[in-house]
Amino acid sequence: MTKIGIDRMRKGANRTGITASWLVDETVQSPYDVEQDAGHRQEHFMNFSGIFARVVALIGAAALLWRRTQDAAHKPAWGSAPVIPEAKPQGAIPTLKMPTARGWSEGQKPTAAPGLKVNAFAKDLDHPRWMNVLPNGDVLIAESTQIAGPPRSVFHYAMQATMRRAAALGVSADRITLLRDHDGDGVAEGRGIFMEGLSQPFGMALVGDTFYVGNTDGVVAFPYSAGADRITAEGRKLVAFKPGGHWTRSLLPSVDGKKLYAGVGSLSNIAESGIEVEEGRAAIYELDLAGGTSRIFASGLRNAVGLAWEPTTSVLWTVVNERDGLGDETPPDYLTSVRDGGFYGWPYCYWGQTVDDRVPQHPALVAKAITPDYALGGHTASLGLCWLPAGTLPGFPDGMVIGQHGSWNRSTLSGYAVVFVPFENGRPSGPPRDILTGFLAPDEKVSYGRPVGVTLGPDGSLLVADDVGNAIWRVTGER
Repeated sequence: MTKIGIDRMRKGANRTGITASWLVDETVQSPYDVEQDAGHRQEHFMNFSGIFARVVALIGAAALLWRRTQDAAHKPAWGSAPVIPEAKPQGAIPTLKMPTARGWSEGQKPTAAPGLKVNAFAKDLDHPRWMNVLPNGDVLIAESTQIAGPPRSVFHYAMQATMRRAAALGVSADRITLLRDHDGDGVAEGRGIFMEGLSQPFGMALVGDTFYVGNTDGVVAFPYSAGADRITAEGRKLVAFKPGGHWTRSLLPSVDGKKLYAGVGSLSNIAESGIEVEEGRAAIYELDLAGGTSRIFASGLRNAVGLAWEPTTSVLWTVVNERDGLGDETPPDYLTSVRDGGFYGWPYCYWGQTVDDRVPQHPALVAKAITPDYALGGHTASLGLCWLPAGTLPGFPDGMVIGQHGSWNRSTLSGYAVVFVPFENGRPSGPPRDILTGFLAPDEKVSYGRPVGVTLGPDGSLLVADDVGNAIWRVTGER
């Protein structure tokens, strides 16, 4: 790559930062996993992509080293009153450190917290992201991934190459798999395709005799018969969403089954393509299942993924992925209660009314921005969320379990763990605790797995979807 080529790469970077990784600080391997008999054209493309990504890696490594010399290490931004460092916009070359996806070797598994144990409920899935447990104990797994669109720039091309290396971009299975533990031993012996031909499915919900799927382009309803092994009927779309960008569409029914809530993330990092293209995004929707209508329930949520009810107050909670390009701990991802009509800041401000100077401002919206309830650390990619009743796992009180997929936009990696936040009187009440760790190599160069969805299993265990390890992990007490 010539100096002119590198200069063009720099000029092609968006001044505000990007929402996916395009730089690495380690040796880059080919981002494509192809069969040995691939055609020469594919091999040439692979070689070019690998060389290109390596050139970009050199730029990224230099940027990362420079920032380490400029910034002191900061205390992790966690809890109800986090100390959030002053923003330092990273401009054209945002910090990126992203591990290569390796997967688990035979007999290897995550590390459970003291008093807990973990086993593989299922292996050899295809990028499992989200789960739903049916009344008969069947466990449904949404298998999907982000799909590459046409590269829009040199930087976008490099970004896609890096995401492939991290197993964050590829061919989406677009199906829901049914798992069944026939003998109750904590391992799913039965497996079959429950639905296929979907559009990047993620959230799932069963209400009465209707099964709902959160495809990336909208929520679809399907007829369901109790105990069914498969759904083949045509679906009925309830609401359409814009695909692309943050593509996951989580679902959660209301306790009375009359409403359905859906998380829809932003297209971009900080609306750098204009606020108009973000219309209808960065929000949680409420669907009236009887009336067939939908509305935005809360907004200003850059990427609200996991949704859960706090049972003593019947309040909706979510975990949100905040913006990139401002520093290792700035701003933190967060866990928050969700108010009807509430605005949570994106893209204009974060953690209450801290203004993001990179964004053309809207003072009236900044003035009404709600401060989240609980910080989860900078760039931890907190995605999964479920309520854990006291006693489900020995030594754990009431609280929320969070699947942290793991960072890319910071000099030292964060997340890559399943954590627990205790609750009292309907609110977070103390420091977080680890449930599962060990998804990341000690030198941070490779990831064995990346946790995403979390839910309670049919036997009272905790289930964790791992999209890099292609596994569902089952967590129980040690005895």
